[in-house]
Amino acid sequence: MQKIDFVVTWLDESDPEWLKNRKKFAPGEGEDGRAERYRDWGLFRYWFRGVERFAPWVRKVHLVVSGRVPDWLNTDCPKLHVVRHEEFIPREYLPTFNSNVIEIYLHRIEGLAEQFVYFNDDMYLINRVKQEYFFRGGLPCDLLALQPVVANPDNQVMSHLFLNNALVLSKYFDKRKNMRRQPWKYFHFGYPPLYFCYNLLELSFPLFTGFYTVHGPMPFLKSTFLELWEKEERALTEMSGNRFRSETDLTPYLFREYQKLAGRFRAKNIQRDFRYFSVSGQVDRLLRTIRRQKKKIICINDVSSLQETEHIKNLIREAFREILPEAAEFEREGKAGPSAE
Repeated sequence: MQKIDFVVTWLDESDPEWLKNRKKFAPGEGEDGRAERYRDWGLFRYWFRGVERFAPWVRKVHLVVSGRVPDWLNTDCPKLHVVRHEEFIPREYLPTFNSNVIEIYLHRIEGLAEQFVYFNDDMYLINRVKQEYFFRGGLPCDLLALQPVVANPDNQVMSHLFLNNALVLSKYFDKRKNMRRQPWKYFHFGYPPLYFCYNLLELSFPLFTGFYTVHGPMPFLKSTFLELWEKEERALTEMSGNRFRSETDLTPYLFREYQKLAGRFRAKNIQRDFRYFSVSGQVDRLLRTIRRQKKKIICINDVSSLQETEHIKNLIREAFREILPEAAEFEREGKAGPSAE
């Protein structure tokens, strides 16, 4: 049996210490400090319930927090490891409000397994997954797809980040040589037709134009982080001082794409059992997907344009409660009921 850990990040936006620091440090030009980056939907207990019910094989859950933990959390649970920022991020870069900075240091978490899956707290298991969904033969299961970086005026920071990653990767991999070296990982017959075609079209361009990465749980080898840190210590250290998400950042997708280009993965259509939802305009479909458990994993993305936030939160909580009504070992006794939301 493979030893696989889960890592998940969470923030208590009502934590007085966090609020004081957030007020002290304001995002500057070219930085992203939008409220939806930190908004809590009161769904996190269902993340843990999903892990216990649908992935009971997980060795350890490492919960990364900046300060307080949920009041319902059973911190004595043997499968749980609560990790605070100061335990793995150098203190000179704290406090940080930049998820990219937090994520590039994940390999420093004490006791982290070589094989681990990184979740944002808006990614949920809603049906049973086997170990082989994430790792097979000790390698991550993933999809290698090329896609041009898009100049998005509504989210300019992200456009910069994708290009930043591609520029670093192009230092270590020649596109056409890489495609010749592992053709069946670019043209795996199980891939979604759209990305199979994208890879065909990309044969026309000699250099990398960008990468498509599924915005879901990320399977990683810890050794990938160690190797890239050895190669790119200067760039990663420099971006660590960006307290908010910045256009000069690198992201965890850099590590994910690096291990794919290095051939350290098993080609798989990971989109088949995953669905990404923006809560603006997709609420009804999201609720049906949860209740019918039509996918294995979903991501619920928050947006600034969302209206009737509390009403939508209640609808989503009720849907989760229908499929995951029982408290998990990760919850404190007497703090697991719906009223504790």
